[in-house]
Amino acid sequence: MAGQGMMARPLAVMMSRSLRTVSSQASLLEAAQLMRNACVGALLVEEQGTYVGVISETDLVRKAMANGEDPNRQRVCAVMSAPLITIEVDQSPHEASELMALHGVRHLVVTQESDIVGMISVRDLLRYFKNWGVL
Repeated sequence: MAGQGMMARPLAVMMSRSLRTVSSQASLLEAAQLMRNACVGALLVEEQGTYVGVISETDLVRKAMANGEDPNRQRVCAVMSAPLITIEVDQSPHEASELMALHGVRHLVVTQESDIVGMISVRDLLRYFKNWGVL
């Protein structure tokens, strides 16, 4: 099978280690601008030094814009996805895909021994399956 033995820990290779964050009290406009500037589709939401959720482009569109929320006034905490959906770094891409489907999310927070070490997106998984495996 293609890719067998290729990587012992594919999530570690596929995930983004650069953790982009936004305050839970930031405006939706600020979050959208941070995503645009960082070229990412989701941000970890931080509150008093703790990660409390994720805000994604999908959250912005479906939970805010489509409901007519004012992006200058509405806060990230009102539309973020919480609690964090996490996956351990040594789990497989297939397990990540199943977890995303189960929870209806497109981003997972990657942990190593309970410490947050990265984030993985459905796009990362699609790229992996296209090149190395099948769903």
